[in-house]
Amino acid sequence: MPLALYVLGLAVFAQGTSEFMLSGLGPDIASDLRVSLPAVGALTSAFAVGMIIGAPLMAMMSLRWPRRRALLVFLVVFLLVHILGAVTTSYAVLLVTRFVGALANAGFLAVALVAATGLVEPDAKGRATSTLLGGITLACVVGVPAGALLGQLWGWRSAFWAVAVLSVPAVIAILRAVPAGAPDPSRTSARGQLRSLREPRLLVTLLLGALVNGATFCSFTYLAPLLTSVTGLGSVWVPTMLALFGLGSFVGVTVGGRMADVRPAQLLVTGGLVLPAGWVVFAVSAGNPVATLVLVFVQGALSFAVGSTLISQVFYVATGAPALAGGFATAAFNVGAAIGPWLGGIAIGAGLGYRSPLWVSALLVSLALATAAAAWGAGGRQGLTATP
Repeated sequence: MPLALYVLGLAVFAQGTSEFMLSGLGPDIASDLRVSLPAVGALTSAFAVGMIIGAPLMAMMSLRWPRRRALLVFLVVFLLVHILGAVTTSYAVLLVTRFVGALANAGFLAVALVAATGLVEPDAKGRATSTLLGGITLACVVGVPAGALLGQLWGWRSAFWAVAVLSVPAVIAILRAVPAGAPDPSRTSARGQLRSLREPRLLVTLLLGALVNGATFCSFTYLAPLLTSVTGLGSVWVPTMLALFGLGSFVGVTVGGRMADVRPAQLLVTGGLVLPAGWVVFAVSAGNPVATLVLVFVQGALSFAVGSTLISQVFYVATGAPALAGGFATAAFNVGAAIGPWLGGIAIGAGLGYRSPLWVSALLVSLALATAAAAWGAGGRQGLTATP
């Protein structure tokens, strides 16, 4: 894989850390800014909304920019709003920085996905996508626990400073490693690319990605109370189990990326069948610490193997909209990341207990399977997966 691809992965690591790190900083932020915990939760919601809106919007806005310029603009804005977030004493300002940071993050990821697939051979889109998304999974393994530790040692603002500092070498490396280039005239018509996005296989692939990612984050979001209240593990185990989920995710992205370019259909069918069964087994056996230990890793691996493969398939299918494909793929997966926890919260609020998000995850993946089967039947031999 080209060096520039790993440089983009470094930036995605910093951004992924920012996206998830508030889960360990909430009480400190609430105390320092004198707001409620639900208000701090709104910071996460603002980031999710920014990602959903920003991915297609920023992709279209930067359509006529050279990719290096677009990457630098988005990353520098991301860096600056984290500096502002680190020094502000206003909750309102912090809320705005989270939204703007998410817009920049979404724009960067949308362009980076397109750039990554453009840096490799036409039949290596899966490996390129998995390398880039590896930055997100490493953020779960390393970045988020490190941010929580920094918050405990030096306050929540230090985590924001760390994300800003981590973005600096990525800016320098993009200047040196990513080709400057110029916009491709064949890719600058937003109207033409939007028409291409009506391709049924592409729409189904985006829907499947949203459902699978919704299942992933439905369970991941409520993993801590499940571990302490159902499995019976002490709170000291929670960071370790979250990191284990992240490690499984990294393994899934890595293995899935290698298979996505040569046997995508087999991976999606096999993973799609095993994944909901795994959520059901997890729900039934959540009271067993050993079973929970194994399933946290396995479900993380399966979820991201299937999810990253669906992302790579977007680029194989969306040949008529290469620049906007990354934006809509990013938006679809963040729709899942927003809807999944919301549905899990509804289940818990209805008194169904902390196992209920696991059942919701099983239902979401089962719905994805049913959708894929219906699309396969309607599309005949063409199926859902593109041939690399």
